[in-house]
Amino acid sequence: MMIVKVMLPIAAAWRLALVIAFCLAIFLSVCARAPRHSVPGSELKRLVACALTLYAVGGLASLTHHPVLAGLVYGAGIAVSALAAWLSRGRDHGGPPDDEDPEDEQPPPELDGVPRLDWARFEREFRDYSERCGREPTHTG
Repeated sequence: MMIVKVMLPIAAAWRLALVIAFCLAIFLSVCARAPRHSVPGSELKRLVACALTLYAVGGLASLTHHPVLAGLVYGAGIAVSALAAWLSRGRDHGGPPDDEDPEDEQPPPELDGVPRLDWARFEREFRDYSERCGREPTHTG
């Protein structure tokens, strides 16, 4: 039995490694944990414009028969696009805006910490709502 060794040419091995690296970058930009802080839209637009410019330069390098330069520039464009995609997923997890006070929106809690519900007021508002909508409220009780 004869064992045949298949060796990839160096150029093909590098291309395969780059394809794997770029696929991993794209995968991580979609599946990795989103950044903690959001990025302003103007900065994301700049990143996308930069990626598009890199793609255009790569296309020009391809047309002028500079394949190595074209590959490098296309790769940089892919990396910048993946970075922009990941940064676009960022969110700020801060508290409410400074102009709102959440304590003013809720009734004060009772002694055991549970807010008290005014059932009579709820029934009145529900009946008013039902009358506005033209429905007769159903009584369960």
